[in-house]
Amino acid sequence: MSRRPVSFSKVAQPVRSLMQRFAFSALFVTAFALMLMGKADIVLVERTRVAVNDAMVPVLDILSQPAASITKTIDSVSELHDLHGELERLKAENKRLRQWHHVATGLEAENRALRGLAHFVPPPDPAIISGRAISNTGGPFVRSVLVNVGSRDGVRRGLATVSGAGFVGVVVEVGELHSRVLLITDLNSQIPVVVQTTRDPGVLSGDNSNRPRLLFLPQNAKISTGNPVVTSGEGGVLPAGIPVGVITAIGDSGIRVKPFVDWERLEYVQFLDYRLGGVVKIPGTGLAGTGTRE
Repeated sequence: MSRRPVSFSKVAQPVRSLMQRFAFSALFVTAFALMLMGKADIVLVERTRVAVNDAMVPVLDILSQPAASITKTIDSVSELHDLHGELERLKAENKRLRQWHHVATGLEAENRALRGLAHFVPPPDPAIISGRAISNTGGPFVRSVLVNVGSRDGVRRGLATVSGAGFVGVVVEVGELHSRVLLITDLNSQIPVVVQTTRDPGVLSGDNSNRPRLLFLPQNAKISTGNPVVTSGEGGVLPAGIPVGVITAIGDSGIRVKPFVDWERLEYVQFLDYRLGGVVKIPGTGLAGTGTRE
């Protein structure tokens, strides 16, 4: 009498049951070991994370291209529906701009003459490094973005990062092939700013919401909703005059600022290197600080 062949499922069943029984325990032990390693050697963990990000940048770059194309197509279709209203709005705006052009021309000539009398020295033109945002997850920060340029392209910690709309954030991590930008909405972000219309200085403090808070204004500050906010350049870490956002709420929850940048459509950014020395140095590097809470 011939023996019946033993099926593979019967052999694999005990192994599968064993793996399911101890899978959670193995994951827990692995996580605990990684946590101990991070506490014991922070520098090693930081270097490992930067190396992993460098290795993943080419993959993320390729994967983000189809998503960016789909987003552009959807935006183009949506814009077709609003074309007529947009045309009328642009006609009215163009009429106002022509009126302001004459005013601005006179003010520019007056400003030039006053600067000549005061021997005003303008700031140097920045070195600009452009890159594409390829990921907004990972890292020790809740709100940050990974960009596909790094130290080999001239990026360093502390550089101001902007988009076509306005101020994005500050570089806080640099690898050879990537850099991480801390967004102004992150809890760790504190940016010296000034209310453009009243010249009242303050600090824009992120709290992981889409509307960061405006803190430390003078007691006699006379601000209102709609006032634009720009970087102040206080401390010499960041350049002055970069558009940040507009005040949208003044109430019990504090003064809230709506950033000019649309975070959902952030695709390309620029790093501005003014070679500013700043007043706060990163230990062991001689570079300026980043405007973040450690």
